[in-house]
Amino acid sequence: MNSRSQQLQAFNRLLDIMDDLREKCPWDRKQTLESLRHLTIEETYELGDAILKNDLEEIKKELGDVLLHIVFYAKIGSEKQAFDIADVANSISEKLIDRHPHIYGDVEVKDEEEVKQNWEKLKLKEGKKSVLEGVPKSLPALVKANRIQDKVAGVGFDWEEPHQVWKKVQEELSELNAEINNGNSDKIASEFGDVLFSMINYARFIGVNPENALERTNQKFIERFQYLEKAAEKIGKKLTDMSLAEMDVFWNKAKKMHH
Repeated sequence: MNSRSQQLQAFNRLLDIMDDLREKCPWDRKQTLESLRHLTIEETYELGDAILKNDLEEIKKELGDVLLHIVFYAKIGSEKQAFDIADVANSISEKLIDRHPHIYGDVEVKDEEEVKQNWEKLKLKEGKKSVLEGVPKSLPALVKANRIQDKVAGVGFDWEEPHQVWKKVQEELSELNAEINNGNSDKIASEFGDVLFSMINYARFIGVNPENALERTNQKFIERFQYLEKAAEKIGKKLTDMSLAEMDVFWNKAKKMHH
């Protein structure tokens, strides 16, 4: 691995290249904080994909893309005389020191759970009005539900036992069922949301990350369905011309192959 001075040299090289591009490249010159925003979100998803695949070579490349964006934003910040990359690094360093009094101060903690609770208390001390203030508005709803539940649990608003949460899931399911029988579409949507929210909560209690779990199922479904498509092609049939029963034969084969 590279020494610390090689790491700093490499980072320095990137900063130099960023300066060059901002000065000389028409595309880079044109970018703004707003124009980069959606690209950054996409890059983050690509990094997420590489992590799920556990492809270390790919993770390295995607981290490079994300790092470029961070350096790019800092460059724009310095042109606006607002902040530069040193300010960015210093602000996260200060925050980490403040948030870890059990490392940089004299606070004792016994486990990770206690660290999380102190963390939320420290945030409120920093002037946050609400525990939920830090949840980004534009997070996908499933991830957002998970973060919300995590945050309120940090201040002790939580169930005590998994079986209580499971009971809540059952309750929400029967409420959904009742509204489906009543046929009020607005209430059905509302109850369906409650079912998902309670399932996500239950996931936390049984130690499952709901986003990752759903993504695993998505991938499994994709693999099976693509097997079905290939199998149909082999016998010269289009899926649209096959009966459900015919498709099921291949689907069951795929299930055996892709557990």
